[in-house]
Amino acid sequence: MRAFVHDIFDPAKPWGALALAVVVLAIAVSIARLLKLWTKRLVERSHGMLDPTAVIYFSQLAQVVCFILALIIYAHLVPELQRLGDTVLASAGLVSLVIGLAAQNTLGNLISGFSLLLYRPFGIGDVLTVNTPTGKETGTVREFTLGYTKLMTEDGRWIIIPNSLMASTIVIRVK
Repeated sequence: MRAFVHDIFDPAKPWGALALAVVVLAIAVSIARLLKLWTKRLVERSHGMLDPTAVIYFSQLAQVVCFILALIIYAHLVPELQRLGDTVLASAGLVSLVIGLAAQNTLGNLISGFSLLLYRPFGIGDVLTVNTPTGKETGTVREFTLGYTKLMTEDGRWIIIPNSLMASTIVIRVK
């Protein structure tokens, strides 16, 4: 029985690597959900002492980091991925250039979101007027995520604006 369990989780064998991937993914998902639940409770119990915009933003960032760490741990446990990792590390300059160009918009939204969080031109609950392709729209900030700011108009429509645009456009804060 012990040898059977050892074979199931042997990362050198395909089914062992798959079983290990399922375990690592389950742990990462559990930790990410706990982080989300913990930050939700933290905001509710702070009674306005903590800025919900900042707490939610950093919670999402922590969840992404959790999955990245799980991927790194998994890559170190599976021998085939270790060799691949060594190869990728050897060509890190080229890989970082390719990833940087491919994820330019995503990284720009992430950095712009951090900038918006740092300078605080608005927060959750603020009423903003923004220019959209259909003209000026007014909405209440409902969500501030890693990549987007989401406004809800009075008639129930969502205006979803990339953080890079929110950081570079003129926004009128109504209330």
